Amino acid sequence: MRIRQREIGPHRDPYLIAEIGVNHDGMVDRALALTQIAAEAGCDAVKLQLFKADLLMSSAARLATYQETAGETDPHAMLRRLEMTQDAMTRVVDLAHTAGMAAIVTCFSVELVAIAQTLDFDAYKTASPDIVHKPLLDALLATGKPLIVSTGASTIEEVQSALTWLAPAHDRMALLQCVSSYPTRPDQAAMEAMADLRRVFSGPVGYSDHTAQADTACKAVLMGACVLEKHITLDRTLEGPDHAASLEPPGLRRYVKEAAEGYRIRAANPPYRDKIDAKAEAKGRKVVLDCERDVRTVSRQSIVTRRPLPQGHRLGVEDLTFKRPGTGILPFRIHEVVGRTLNKPLAADALVMEADLA
Repeated sequence: MRIRQREIGPHRDPYLIAEIGVNHDGMVDRALALTQIAAEAGCDAVKLQLFKADLLMSSAARLATYQETAGETDPHAMLRRLEMTQDAMTRVVDLAHTAGMAAIVTCFSVELVAIAQTLDFDAYKTASPDIVHKPLLDALLATGKPLIVSTGASTIEEVQSALTWLAPAHDRMALLQCVSSYPTRPDQAAMEAMADLRRVFSGPVGYSDHTAQADTACKAVLMGACVLEKHITLDRTLEGPDHAASLEPPGLRRYVKEAAEGYRIRAANPPYRDKIDAKAEAKGRKVVLDCERDVRTVSRQSIVTRRPLPQGHRLGVEDLTFKRPGTGILPFRIHEVVGRTLNKPLAADALVMEADLA
């Protein structure tokens, strides 16, 4: 695949994405500073997150345990504080391009894809919980832009289903192994699962790294990662959900050097990757780890009502949307829900459950 003029694959230097995420804390100056730091460290891209709290969180939404540990008390208030305006995103994208980097965005709601299309993003990346969000994947597929798909807290069967939906984008897509735990303990990094992803996908495979370490980059590249993504922050002690699992500027510079060293070793020893893959295949598969189960439940989205609906109402597409948590009917089953009749009234912003449908 290619993002801007940069080709991504096993015979190229690893593609390094500095994930700003929500570590701007809603402040554009902080986002611009992080963008400059990523450029100076030698990253290929920065990544932002586009979300609106009211579009993403239902009335049943709750915090993940790691967010509570970081001091958050209200999921809606947390996200509202961390939203970034379109004007702010434009400034970050412009700075990234001026610095010679790509600008990538994760859209969390179908309704926001059209807005993202008005900005000058070079590629999209899907959040791990949205591997089962077929309507969102369909909307991103339709943009025609490069797509990076993260697979944290998912089974290999769920990955295969997503690959079926995204088959038309195969030549402009990369797949990332990820552990949805913040931070991920080094002994739970599960880089070996990249071998499983390569069994089901012939395009570039990489690693979305949620460990708090910088030396993981070398190991990931030695194990065949073509893409690396790492959260960055100005200060790991800042208040906010993701700072503790991110790298400060010196750590990011080391991460980039570690990735380059891994590629140097791999390129100089062609049989090396085959040996690593053989060990990986014997050691593990792509599975949901115990440390991911909380995020899998809290951060996936379900089918939700847009407005109050009476008993006996026949559900139409216009009645429904998708929000967190993932404890209701998952988005890829929307076609099974549309046309069904409610056997009880539902309030606005309510998860649609099997028991609600006649």
